[in-house]
Amino acid sequence: MNRSFTHGRVSSFGSKSSPLSRLITLTLLAVMFAAEAAPAQTSAQIPVPGTEAHRKVVDQAREQVHEWIGKNNLPGASIAVGIDGELVWAEGFGWADIEQKVPVTPLTRFRIGSTSKPLTATAVAILYERGRIDLDIPVQMYVPSFPKKQWPISTRQLMGHIAGIRHYRGEEEMLSAQNYDSVLDGLEIFSADSLMFQPGTKYGYSSYGWNLVSAVVEGAAGEPFLEFMGREVLAPLGMRHTVPDDVFRIVPHRARFYDRDSDGRLRNANYVDQSNKWAGGGFLSTPSDLVRFGFAMLEAELLERETIDMLWTPLRLESGESTRYGLGWSIKEMGGRTVIAHGGSSVGGTTAFMMFPTQRLVIAVNSNVTRAPSPTIALALVRLFDPK
Repeated sequence: MNRSFTHGRVSSFGSKSSPLSRLITLTLLAVMFAAEAAPAQTSAQIPVPGTEAHRKVVDQAREQVHEWIGKNNLPGASIAVGIDGELVWAEGFGWADIEQKVPVTPLTRFRIGSTSKPLTATAVAILYERGRIDLDIPVQMYVPSFPKKQWPISTRQLMGHIAGIRHYRGEEEMLSAQNYDSVLDGLEIFSADSLMFQPGTKYGYSSYGWNLVSAVVEGAAGEPFLEFMGREVLAPLGMRHTVPDDVFRIVPHRARFYDRDSDGRLRNANYVDQSNKWAGGGFLSTPSDLVRFGFAMLEAELLERETIDMLWTPLRLESGESTRYGLGWSIKEMGGRTVIAHGGSSVGGTTAFMMFPTQRLVIAVNSNVTRAPSPTIALALVRLFDPK
């Protein structure tokens, strides 16, 4: 079931332009031109009436978000909430660009960090369903240039963080400004390193492991990773506001990115180039696009239900211990609710993305500052929109 915006309500998400989408664009442009006269904390929202009960909850939620932003000294944030397949709230708060007084709107694109991993997992799953990827054979079958290690590594192990590939090493790698022409070039950062442990024996979170996953996608698909992602994942899902964070490309509505100095004051974030980690942390998106993605997963729009269940099944180590992490997704219990989720922490961006299958609830929170406490407000919103 595809869902899209129509005349002040959300009935089905889709990729075609509607009268409301054009109206929203004009309205948001008007908000932007009025930014100079705006107060220190501004907000812009997509007019989504929902039910009377939803409107009352949104009023409460808005107050909580304003309080959360002020308490944590955030430059800006954007929120989207979907219930039972419908977007019931999408609103931007604060500044996308403090210096130019550009307010956050629902169209503002944020760095989503590791929330890129579930998107990449979808690309792998598409190739898996087409018989193009075997998740359990050595990755060299798809990436022959990657050096063999003391133990073989499979794509499934990479996706579940049990392959032994290392994570970032120090600020120098985290703040890399080097541009890489290809996914394979980016593998050079860690390809010569030994594995941290025997695959399958430990859980060790690794974004570099997902760099190797993107190379597997390229090898199996026979085309560049970003091209496959755009055509086979983002376009079919109608995620028109989700793009790679290419530093050379003009990207409309891209937020300015912020960090804090040693005294806790906001400052411009370090310049970084994401070309070494598209798959594991290199995309820009909006909360509304993430909610759209969440419902596509809940409703099995792009993938078969059996494939989604595989992605959402936590892996087990050789000891039998559960990792509580599937293939690109975290699976946990929170307050008696099962939550399928993935956070994202990037230079100048923080994301909380949570899906509650039983409650048919999807929440996404983006902020344009490093290490924002986004999960805090996301969980507060869960309690508002699904009180127990």
